[in-house]
Amino acid sequence: MALCKLPSCYGLSVIRSSNLQRYHEEEYGFLSHIVTGDETWCHHFELESKRQNKQWKHSTSPPPKKSKAVHTSSSKVMMSFFDHNGPLLVEFLERGTTINGQRYQATLQNLKRAMKSKRPGTLSNGVILLHDNARPHTANAVKTTLQQFRWETLEHPPYSPDLSPCDFHIFGPLKQAIRGHRFTTDDEVCDWVQAWTRQQPTSFFKDGIDRLVPQWDKCANSFGDYF
Repeated sequence: MALCKLPSCYGLSVIRSSNLQRYHEEEYGFLSHIVTGDETWCHHFELESKRQNKQWKHSTSPPPKKSKAVHTSSSKVMMSFFDHNGPLLVEFLERGTTINGQRYQATLQNLKRAMKSKRPGTLSNGVILLHDNARPHTANAVKTTLQQFRWETLEHPPYSPDLSPCDFHIFGPLKQAIRGHRFTTDDEVCDWVQAWTRQQPTSFFKDGIDRLVPQWDKCANSFGDYF
């Protein structure tokens, strides 16, 4: 089960009276303006899951050898953004740097350029950005940039991965697909992730945005408990 932990009745109020109510009033005109993104780790090697690791063996065959269940230390931080039409931006953090307000501000600049190129007219029609309340996302410099872009930021209660399409829809299948692959360089990791993203049909990303509605409803009705 996934955990949707809302900090207070304020979080429930935001979801029920704002997002759900707005959807019922605007329907897909609301969802089609949402651009969402988040960060995750992409490792040079992750073990296959137990299900992936199963092999057909004769009853007298020796048990298969299994590696120790750890990642290799090399990894890259990926930042991914998409809307109902598909991926908009996939970029990787430079090794030795961290995600802070300034770095995230640069990512938003890149996102705007990507949208101008891939979604002509979207910027003038209005953008609703859905990202979580991580400190880099709420830095004053980032808020200033979003005001300059005239982008709306969708209210998002803290500690609610169940309300982020990246968390509940994108990153799971990505991590499942990458398991068992072994990469020797950062570039190999980046190329694989970019290729996987391009291979997904538009419907995959649209479904992630559409799932926000039942997720909002479940989270509101669960009163911050598991669902």
